Parts: sequence; structure tokens; C-alpha cells
Amino acid sequence: MAHYLKEKYRQETTSQLMDDFGYKNVMQVPRLEKIIVNVGVGEAKDNAKALDSAVDDIATITAQRPIITKARKSIANFKLREGVSIGAKVTLRGEKMWAFYDRLVNIALPRTRDFRGVSPNSFDGRGNFSLGLTEQLIFPEIEYDKIDKSRGFEVTVVTSAPDDEQGRRLLQLLGMPFARGDQNV
Repeated sequence: MAHYLKEKYRQETTSQLMDDFGYKNVMQVPRLEKIIVNVGVGEAKDNAKALDSAVDDIATITAQRPIITKARKSIANFKLREGVSIGAKVTLRGEKMWAFYDRLVNIALPRTRDFRGVSPNSFDGRGNFSLGLTEQLIFPEIEYDKIDKSRGFEVTVVTSAPDDEQGRRLLQLLGMPFARGDQNV
């Protein structure tokens, strides 16, 4: 089953980007490569159930089982030892990536309270976009009664764009609701 957003990318977005940036070949056009969803659970070092519920939430949102991330270094001030499980992350590619992007842009972000668009400046210099979300409840798959705690997480959209301008235009054409320049967001 091909996702409609992927079809829109193939049929409309590629030709629009070729016109905008003067590409000679379709293979030069920037595309979505992967989406990484990452949640840090600092309290997991004391409470193992917190990590389990974060893993379940991410698995529900992304339809893919996350891997557990472990601390790489010991940090005494945070009472953190090397090798302790402190988070979870999922890397989405293919159909699951397109489905997640669609739900993020068209369902989850508009459900955010006082939403005025995402910052168009959250690019890393290589065309990749990072977005911090404050709670998992903006996704309709999460049932309010079943969560133990509201948790924030990070979504990184990795593109093949060579720079931020082309990455921003790609995401804009794929429906990312960027804030207008005249607002202070």
C-alpha cells in the first residue's frame, strides 16, 4: 500500500523542487530518508516502570518497537552510571515513516494547545529538522487514562537536502506547518 503523501511527493513535490532549485535530474531532488523519535527518561535510573511506559507510548505512536538507549558516560552530578538505561528511540523508514509524518503534521501538531506553527529555524545546517514535543497526548493513539506521566520527546526528520533552505522547502511542500516570520514563536 503506497501512502498518499509518498505519491504526492513523487507527483507534485519533486517537480516543484526541480523548478525551485533548477535540478536537472530527479535523483538530485531532496527526499525524506528517515525519522527518528527519541525520548529521554531520566527517572528510569530510579524507576524501571517509567522506562517501560515510555517504551509502550513510543511503540503505540510509531507502530514500531523502540530500542533502549543506555548512558555512555557516568555523570556523578546526575547520579548516573555508565550502561544504565535512560531512554528509548525508534528509527522509521519507508511506509511507517510516511505514515508517522502524515499523522504528525496533519493530526498531532494541530492538536497542540496554542499552536502557531513550528519554528522554521530548527534545522541543523545540513537540511535535517528537529522538533521537540512536550507531551505524548497530542497523538490520538495515546489514551489519557492509560499514561502514568506526561513525557516530552524529540522528532528528527532526516532529509537528503544539502542545506537548510532546500530541506525547509521540502518539508513545507509536504505540509509541515512552519510559523510565519512576523510572529514570535
